[in-house]
Amino acid sequence: MNNSEYQQIPGSSNALTFGILSIVLTLFCCGPFGAIFSFIGLSNAKTAKRHYEANPGNYRGYENISTGRILSYVGLALALIYLVFCILYFGLIMAFFMTADFQ
Repeated sequence: MNNSEYQQIPGSSNALTFGILSIVLTLFCCGPFGAIFSFIGLSNAKTAKRHYEANPGNYRGYENISTGRILSYVGLALALIYLVFCILYFGLIMAFFMTADFQ
């Protein structure tokens, strides 16, 4: 098969895009809500991998699946760390106000 006859794996570029979005949104915008994009990216990577394994000779771009999966896991880890820090932060604020004497 020539390179021109190979097709892009369906969903592989989506997995990569959602993996990137999960990291960017977790760090710069939405915090733990970036985990939603991580789950979507992991789902797209799983679907794309199934397409590739069904007929590996017809597709190119498997590296997008691997990279998208790794980025989604990194985004998910960052979102969980951010969530833990938010819980600790607001928990400490609540503890301060509960024990403070405002007289």
